[in-house]
Amino acid sequence: MNLLKLFEMQKDLDSKIEKQHGLEEESLLEKKILALLVEVGELANETRCFKFWSLKPPAETSVILEEYVDGIHFILSLGIEIGMTESNEFELFDEGVSLTAHFVHVYEKIAQFEKSHSEEHYLELFQQYLLLGKVLGFSAEEIEAAYVKKNEVNHDRQKQGY
Repeated sequence: MNLLKLFEMQKDLDSKIEKQHGLEEESLLEKKILALLVEVGELANETRCFKFWSLKPPAETSVILEEYVDGIHFILSLGIEIGMTESNEFELFDEGVSLTAHFVHVYEKIAQFEKSHSEEHYLELFQQYLLLGKVLGFSAEEIEAAYVKKNEVNHDRQKQGY
């Protein structure tokens, strides 16, 4: 996955949104953290991994992937907010825990980042989220392609006054 490319695409989208909504001088870190928490919840909801009371199957893979890359958008955006725009290599080791546990770990990493806004906690969050994508069965190539597609949709939405 070409993270430098994705950071550049996200920076362009963020600039467009901030300019269109007059937010150039406002810190959006707290709002982006909450947006990420919501997106992770929406993703978990589509996987239905925690819904022990329901027999309904997970959403189609394409829906889950689209929800997943919504989270990538906000993680990249958070990185831009704290000055992290360089590519990093992430080692993704599956801990052999349930999908539900992986979601809980992502929430924990978001909470740690929210408290410190540190580069270290950001990288741990990004790594944990990428691991979640791997556990969901997505390749780096699939994630990048889905991100590019959704980024175009997000640009179109801004043009239409979303």
